[in-house]
Amino acid sequence: MFAWWGRVVVRARWAVLAAAVALVVLGSTWGAGVFGELTGGGFQDPASESSRTAERITAELGRQGADVIVLWSSDTATVDQPAFRDPVTATVAGLRGRSAVTSVTTWYDSPTPALVATDRQATYALVRLAGADEDARSTQFAALRPALDVPGLRTEVGGTVAFQHYANTQTTKDITRAETLSMPVLLVLLVLIFGGLVAATTPLLIGGLAILGAFVAVRVVNLFTDVSIFAINIITLIGLGMAVDYALFVVSRFREELAAGHDTTEAIRRTMATAGRTVLVSGLTVALALASLLIFPQSFLRSMGLGGVAAVLVAMLAALTVLPALLAVLGHRIDALRVPLPWRRGTRRTGPAAAGGGGAWARIARSVMRRPVRYLVGVAVLLGVLATPFLRVTFGGFDERVLPADAAPRVVSERIAAEFPGGQVAPIDVLVSGAPAEAARGFADRIAAVPGVTGVRVAAERGQATLLSVSYPGEPTGDVAQRVVRELRGLPGPAGAEVLVGGRPGADRDLLDSLGDRLPWMALLMAVATLLLLFLAFGSVVLPVKAVLMNLVSIGASFGVVVWIFQDGHLAGALGFTSTGFIEPSNPILMLAVLFGLATDYEVFLLSRVREEWDRTGDNTAAVAGGLQHTGRIITAAALLLIIVVAGFTTGGMSYIKLIGVGMIVAIVVDATLVRALLVPATMRLLGRWNWWAPGPLARFYRRYGIRESDQPVPAPHAPVPVP
Repeated sequence: MFAWWGRVVVRARWAVLAAAVALVVLGSTWGAGVFGELTGGGFQDPASESSRTAERITAELGRQGADVIVLWSSDTATVDQPAFRDPVTATVAGLRGRSAVTSVTTWYDSPTPALVATDRQATYALVRLAGADEDARSTQFAALRPALDVPGLRTEVGGTVAFQHYANTQTTKDITRAETLSMPVLLVLLVLIFGGLVAATTPLLIGGLAILGAFVAVRVVNLFTDVSIFAINIITLIGLGMAVDYALFVVSRFREELAAGHDTTEAIRRTMATAGRTVLVSGLTVALALASLLIFPQSFLRSMGLGGVAAVLVAMLAALTVLPALLAVLGHRIDALRVPLPWRRGTRRTGPAAAGGGGAWARIARSVMRRPVRYLVGVAVLLGVLATPFLRVTFGGFDERVLPADAAPRVVSERIAAEFPGGQVAPIDVLVSGAPAEAARGFADRIAAVPGVTGVRVAAERGQATLLSVSYPGEPTGDVAQRVVRELRGLPGPAGAEVLVGGRPGADRDLLDSLGDRLPWMALLMAVATLLLLFLAFGSVVLPVKAVLMNLVSIGASFGVVVWIFQDGHLAGALGFTSTGFIEPSNPILMLAVLFGLATDYEVFLLSRVREEWDRTGDNTAAVAGGLQHTGRIITAAALLLIIVVAGFTTGGMSYIKLIGVGMIVAIVVDATLVRALLVPATMRLLGRWNWWAPGPLARFYRRYGIRESDQPVPAPHAPVPVP
């Protein structure tokens, strides 16, 4: 099926490479402009009650709350003294004269106790900005920021717009740092793996092409729908990781075919007929797993899905077009500029002898298959222990603690909570619409009687619309706040009035409900897509089911470690984050999509070669040993390279990126070692020839239309008699 494609690419190699150069130019110019085009935020469900509350408040009462919180403090003067008061009032007067500012509220205008610290050496102003949406206000904030500083006082700026601006800036810095750290290490490891500079640079070239191509694709998508800035993280991580994986697999097979005595054209034809098909199946499987994120209404998750799908598909297409074209030009020069590595001398073996039983990976597989039950039980127990902490996971919304400890928006939030009366910057918003002010105030008295409510005040009134601000003890993401939201939503409102409950605590509650409602559908989509593609790749209904179960095992172990580290706070100092005592729920969902795709990627790499050996020999044990011998080193190398890519992102400042990075590293290590090297051979030995079983009609369908690893005709299936 793919052999003809290898010949086409060889003939059109210069045109393909010219198109790749054009894509690089487009991606590094127009595509790189995506950083300034993407939006922030996107964590809410637009159809949720909290989102509708915010929209109705703006429509009936005008925009409420503050976009920016400016905290001024002094070590010597108090807010009453001229040294503090005069420069602050002068700065505020200047702010009010700017078109970007619609209102400024300070203690000097309205002596509200909550606006002054208990030691009276700090106060904060609530600034509302002009702008139709968050992105417009973020642009206004960037220009306004220098005007917020007060001479002689310490100025720290927080609030929702400042948080968004900092997160966007930090995301760009984290990507630059990750690439700076990972690229040199990747090059060194690739040299060690391939033993030559030319072969080592090809995966990095494909990785760079994948990233730039994905930037172009996402910018095009952004012309039609909003895409979150956080999609850039997954584009860089997944694009580089998958491209390196695919290039490693293709280049390794190409060198193997050259070593077997084939000329360049034939080697590429054979490489595309085997490794090319594996890359196609893997790329489609990973892309469909990430596409499952598109069913969620949150722009953050949909953007991650769009970015991930774009990165994987571009990486796959580059590995199937640009890479073979480059190999056609290089030919045997792929082994040029070799680096002498003493431990590689005399160790290169190719052909059936290397695959059969003499290699280290084949010996591991045969050792496992001699005692399959023992290995199966031992690995299952170990993975169960790793997954156990996930049984006590606690979910909660994110807050400023996802930022570094010295980030100004986080400092402002923590100082207000610790130093100011009440310390409440995220009240529950209750909109009473369609009732007179007297009725709304009477309803406020009933709200005050709800357990957990510490105060209720009228924040705004206009006509028959009243906004009540409800305070509570603890954090916006805490149990008390969530319980109060549920109680208020169940509280009967004034006669004839509509009551809506929102604010940050309401948004957190809605996020949990929205994600929980769609999670089963996401899991179903991933499972069905994986089962169908793996059946087309292997012609079995047993192996796809086993692959899904194996994926869940490795992902469960990763989730357990994430809870132990990030929820419980272990290794917080070493990794540089602050434990909140809970896990933000969109992070595990994003991890599920990414890790499910990656686990299937390694499964496809291994089972593709096992299927090839099975078609050739009909011997299940020999096929597993030969498949692992051919792919064990490649899978391990690919896992190590991907770990290096992911590790670069864990050095960033955003704790949720650290969480995803650590979870991915754990899953990759577990999957590439315990699952692929031990659990898969053990289960395949126990299943024997049942591994390759499919009902008659499906078996005939596969023999005719299957995406096979070899161009040789598939023989009729052997009788499914289990091997004892």
